[in-house]
Amino acid sequence: MQSAPLQVAGNRVTLEPGRSLRGEVTVPGDKSISHRALLFGAIAQGATTIHGMLAAEDPRSTADCLRAMGVAISPLGGRGQPVVVEGVGLDGLQEPGDVLNCGNSGTTMRLLLGLLAGCKGRYFVLTGDASLRQRPMGRVGHPLCQTMGASIHGRANGTLAPLGVNGCQLQGGVIGTSVASAQVKSALLLAGLGASSSVSVIEPSRSRDHSERMLKAFGADVRVNGDYNRHVRLTPGQPLRGQEIHVPGDISSAAFWLVGAAVTPGSRIRLPHVGLNPTRTGVLDVLQTMGGQLRVENRKQITGEPVGDLTVDHGPLGPFSIGPDLVPRLVDEIPALAVAALFAEGVSRIHGARELRVKETDRLAVMTRQLRAMGAVVEETEDGLVIEGPQKLRGAQLSSETDHRVAMSLALAALNAQGPSRIQGADAAAVSYPGFWQQLGRLQEAGGQ
Repeated sequence: MQSAPLQVAGNRVTLEPGRSLRGEVTVPGDKSISHRALLFGAIAQGATTIHGMLAAEDPRSTADCLRAMGVAISPLGGRGQPVVVEGVGLDGLQEPGDVLNCGNSGTTMRLLLGLLAGCKGRYFVLTGDASLRQRPMGRVGHPLCQTMGASIHGRANGTLAPLGVNGCQLQGGVIGTSVASAQVKSALLLAGLGASSSVSVIEPSRSRDHSERMLKAFGADVRVNGDYNRHVRLTPGQPLRGQEIHVPGDISSAAFWLVGAAVTPGSRIRLPHVGLNPTRTGVLDVLQTMGGQLRVENRKQITGEPVGDLTVDHGPLGPFSIGPDLVPRLVDEIPALAVAALFAEGVSRIHGARELRVKETDRLAVMTRQLRAMGAVVEETEDGLVIEGPQKLRGAQLSSETDHRVAMSLALAALNAQGPSRIQGADAAAVSYPGFWQQLGRLQEAGGQ
């Protein structure tokens, strides 16, 4: 009798290769949209109802911080139950009685910096876990302080948490950001809601635009223009009003199944109701460039966001090249695409991806280190990776190094190695994808029948 292809023991997962992945997966709600729905709902007038909310650790951190400031939010994670946020209005957040703990969530901390900077007469302290306390916050804090007049203090000249925020009246202005980051842009737009005049954000290239779409839905005066829609202008004065939000499936979570099916012989996976926001679909473009057998069906719009159903089959793959213009559209999918490169015929190149060095981990270094443990030949550059495929991998002792996207990406490599692999720190996947390992086991079981 064949043993189970996947075994979970505490924070360790053992994976046996040799089975296809087959079935349908409803991926969890989009993490970026879930954060924003909570935050915008909190400062709106009236209730906001959120369907399909991601009940993972990062959005829970956002919800917990908002509750600590007097916002009533129903429990996250009820079986099919929507999350209801009782808005307190733009100036209704209370000074908390304790430090606000953002956990491992950079989105929570950066967006709260923008939101709280304008809460006049109140003081806030933001902290997080050991990883988050080493992530750069100056990219948000500096423009808030230097252009908008915010008062933010912390370690390393206000660039590292814990960070103290003295809420004050903010002014508007024009801000050119040094990186294309939706978190930075969103923090500045949130700060602009209570500013004395309009705020314009100009990015070096376009980042994901969930905040602009959702702010418009809530009633804010947001205008997008300029070359490649890189200029965003928010004019304060319009109150936000509670909305009914339907959160699509997270394409960053879907990416693991897209790559997994594409590189694992005999596989076919269908993914219904996945968000197809054009600022997020770089992974689809790359897989299609590689010759991946990918179909998109049933396209439609839900709550201002495009969605559709994806189906991917295994097939031969060619190489790809990712440069700085494409990175903002797939920055979270690069670890999974690095695995895809191992099984493609030719040399794949990733450059302009220095941002990966300041994620939950240094993802370029961690993926290189872990894939090399499997016998892979990976060249790590200053801002990317070079991988020539196809390569043969061997099962190995691996570690997520506490990074959720690393954990799930290593699983894809382990599925196609020779011999079993053990991934320590597999529980990190729960940061963005609770139930990932159970779902992987079900797909393997269906593929082995």
